[in-house]
Amino acid sequence: MAIKFQYNKTSIQSLEKQLKVGVRALPTIKSKESALRMRVKQTKDRFFELQNELEQKLKEYEHLASLWNEFDASLIAVKDVAIEVKKVAGVFLPLFGSVTFETKPYSRFNSPVWFSDGIVLLQKLAEMGIKAEIEQLKLERLEHARKKTTQKVNLFEKVQIPGYSDAIRQIKRYLEDEESLSKASQKIMRTNLDKARRKEEVA
Repeated sequence: MAIKFQYNKTSIQSLEKQLKVGVRALPTIKSKESALRMRVKQTKDRFFELQNELEQKLKEYEHLASLWNEFDASLIAVKDVAIEVKKVAGVFLPLFGSVTFETKPYSRFNSPVWFSDGIVLLQKLAEMGIKAEIEQLKLERLEHARKKTTQKVNLFEKVQIPGYSDAIRQIKRYLEDEESLSKASQKIMRTNLDKARRKEEVA
């Protein structure tokens, strides 16, 4: 990103103001990036923990696979998922609240005895799956925010702050050179005037 400026004192003042803003904002943005980085790690760990927990539970019931063929999956459905929203490091994140299931009535006499346990088990597994999905969504949002904050840090640290400093240096050098040239030309002019005056006096 090229810094636009003019070779005058007004431009220096404007750039110095922008440089101060950047230097003042950088530590805040860096601490936000650090907080987001930590949150991303925590959320990633939690997401993998939930995934592993769910896989473990599914493996535990693998030996009952033949029984599940008898189970009527339409008996249970997710009715509602309550999601809360919390602002963390400037990012709105979804948090699992609760899940409501809808269970259709079924004949306890004509259905296998384990159906009621099967419904409870499916509810637990579905809840774990929903929690993992919400954690994944949270992770995606945090990752996106962290990437944007890292880009901002890089922009301030590697582009804007050095760019403003360099532009200020260039303008100051230019103005100093102009002042030196002006002084030198005034000196030459004064010398020429003195010579002309002396010639007039001799004449």
